[in-house]
Amino acid sequence: MSKPTIAVSIIGHNEASDLERCFNSVNWADEIIYVDCESEDNSIEIAKKFTEKIFTRKNELNLNINKNIGFSKATSEWILYVDPDEEIPKEMSDWILDEIKNPKAAAYTFKRKNINIGKWLKYGAQYPDTQLRLFKKEKAYFAAKGVHEKLSVDGNIMNTDLFFLHYAYPSFSTYIRKTQFYTDTEANFLYDAGVKPGFAPFMKYVIYKPLTRFIKRYFFKLGFLDGMRGLGAAFFDALNFPLRYLKLWEKYQK
Repeated sequence: MSKPTIAVSIIGHNEASDLERCFNSVNWADEIIYVDCESEDNSIEIAKKFTEKIFTRKNELNLNINKNIGFSKATSEWILYVDPDEEIPKEMSDWILDEIKNPKAAAYTFKRKNINIGKWLKYGAQYPDTQLRLFKKEKAYFAAKGVHEKLSVDGNIMNTDLFFLHYAYPSFSTYIRKTQFYTDTEANFLYDAGVKPGFAPFMKYVIYKPLTRFIKRYFFKLGFLDGMRGLGAAFFDALNFPLRYLKLWEKYQK
């Protein structure tokens, strides 16, 4: 029986500061696929140190379009999707290589530890942050309708207790940059879905959602135990909703 093969798929836009750490953590894979989305830094030069399978694409606001492109370029039987600011520990990679020899599922979830400004956020609904990342090729895809949507899987899913690392926010300024990107995407999604500014959407996105989200994450989910990092995470998470509504309103003004 031939040894099962696995591809790691990564997409990135100006991720040079994280890419080398990410690539080093997945150099055990049979193939690494990197889709570069119009980077203006030296991301491609870094990627060339680790793989020849480099593809360039338009920097789509909906990241999942290019994630699907990366999946389609894989020739291996299994795919592990990894973001550039993530790192796969050896314990997880060893488990994956052993599991795909005799798989119990079509796809697998893992826990993600979010490292914000140098420390792991344990509270505020930041952990276990379950992510579906490993799947058999042709068994999973993104519908590409929203930036935070989950993979659609044709088959059974197995949850694991293994974790990987996510260096999402090295600084509070990173929160601002990423919030800008995500709210642009979500505003486009609302616009395309036909949502129009008005009393009900205003109450939902400007009042209800940010208020309840902050209270839930910071107080009920104990985000305050993570100190200023927990406050920042809860604040920017809540801020996402009124910002996407204001950007939606702006679209209708134009």
